[in-house]
Amino acid sequence: MTSLVSLHGVSKTFDSGTQAIAVLDLEVREGEFLSLVGPSGCGKSTALRIIADLIAPTTGGVTWPGGKPEIGFVFQEPTLMPWRTVLGNAQLPLELKGVARAEAEARSRSALARVGLGDFEKAYPRELSGGMKMRVSIARAIAAKPKLLLMDEPFAALDELTRQSLNDDLLKLAREDGITVIFVTHSVYESAYLSDRVVVMTPRPGRVTADIAIAQPAERSAAYRLTPQFTEAAGKISAALGHAMAA
Repeated sequence: MTSLVSLHGVSKTFDSGTQAIAVLDLEVREGEFLSLVGPSGCGKSTALRIIADLIAPTTGGVTWPGGKPEIGFVFQEPTLMPWRTVLGNAQLPLELKGVARAEAEARSRSALARVGLGDFEKAYPRELSGGMKMRVSIARAIAAKPKLLLMDEPFAALDELTRQSLNDDLLKLAREDGITVIFVTHSVYESAYLSDRVVVMTPRPGRVTADIAIAQPAERSAAYRLTPQFTEAAGKISAALGHAMAA
């Protein structure tokens, strides 16, 4: 696969003196689903923000071999505007980009339908469950037609059944649209289910301690979580995380 983005010698020390990332060398290929796993504070979220150009690295840099693509970002909190409807929230980034209103509405309606919220366009965030709010956040991201989707622990606050349902929806969307995903999670099992690769980071200041390739079936379901293949993948990630914590 072709390289989409590469981080070379990236480190990050904040003005407070806190060093979040010691050194990070990472290549992400087009169409990959890559998860970053590691203890709290190891620099996973910081790495996403550097890739998104929301913050600058202290040293090193980010390169885009084929040119910088459209990037979508989904945070742990849905960050919906309470005075806007579901449709209004979904189309907000398109409005800010200057997309014509009719096109923005059409693309947002399509994205909402794809995440199962086609009947909730006129609802307000206060009327939605946590899982539904996260679906709006995902719809808002995919409406912009990103080639790269950065996701920072998006399902961490959800119950397990909702989380598993959103895992399946995310895989389907990424596969259908050819989206590359970089996904931050604390869950060994979530990373084992979703990922083509899992990169394990050490405690702060973070660095890569393991890069694990996972041979995934194209189609996954709840039954996959009961297979020896899934158990083996989760075991490898868990062992690497344990090694990172002991280092």
